Amino acid sequence: MQTRATKMTVPEIQRLKAVGQKITALTAYDYPFARILDDCGIDLLLVGDSVGMVVQGMETTLPVTMQEMIYHLKLVSRAKPRALVVGDMPFLSYQAGLCEAIANAGRLIKEGGAEAVKLEGGVNIARVIRAIVNVDIPVMAHIGLTPQSVHRMGGFKVQGKKSGRQPGARERLIEDAQAVTDAGAFAVVLEGVPMDLAHEITERIPIPTIGIGAGPYCDGQILVIHDILGLTERLTPKFVKRYADVRGVVAQAVSTYINEVRSGAFPLDEHSFH
Repeated sequence: MQTRATKMTVPEIQRLKAVGQKITALTAYDYPFARILDDCGIDLLLVGDSVGMVVQGMETTLPVTMQEMIYHLKLVSRAKPRALVVGDMPFLSYQAGLCEAIANAGRLIKEGGAEAVKLEGGVNIARVIRAIVNVDIPVMAHIGLTPQSVHRMGGFKVQGKKSGRQPGARERLIEDAQAVTDAGAFAVVLEGVPMDLAHEITERIPIPTIGIGAGPYCDGQILVIHDILGLTERLTPKFVKRYADVRGVVAQAVSTYINEVRSGAFPLDEHSFH
């Protein structure tokens, strides 16, 4: 376990790129995991709308609501982490208009305890990023494979490949990266992007790039905590590395409990009051 004396802030995250130190980020959705990850010294905690898939059991992130995001942000922020807490803006919380986008970003800060918000989209969403940044709410951008665009993309597919199927896709992603930078985003998530393209974007823009399925050349990396712990039942993406089989550990513990209750081995006298 490590503890970080300095509170992670937006300027501190940007400083890490400047000094060449990789940024570490993971998702968190509740108080216990926020405490554990923060005690280990993680730089950034993302309360992601991925909660819909890994906690709520949904097929996509699209049904997640603002109220659900605020609830999970409250749980994470209650841990008072040293890590920077970023909250995802769910589908249709920022696309319907600038005033609504600003108000919803503000709710994640005021009600949820987020210290920054994350939006999906590039050139098409740059004006929304600029509007939110202009009221002093830090924004992390997200381009490439954007899960809220799953229907347009025809699934969770790599974006920006050198192929005839996506003519001009690489150039559009570079434009997206520049657009969110110019709009004032303090960092950008690159998801499902070929590593050479992610490398080029990282070299081109001054803000940190946080990769997920974007290779080793980004300024940092983020993964879903349930994926790296082996807690998800579904097939995990190619870019995920499992660091533990927590699902197996939990299953073994529960099976042992069931057997002991049925056999009378639990509870014993030492677990009882007199």
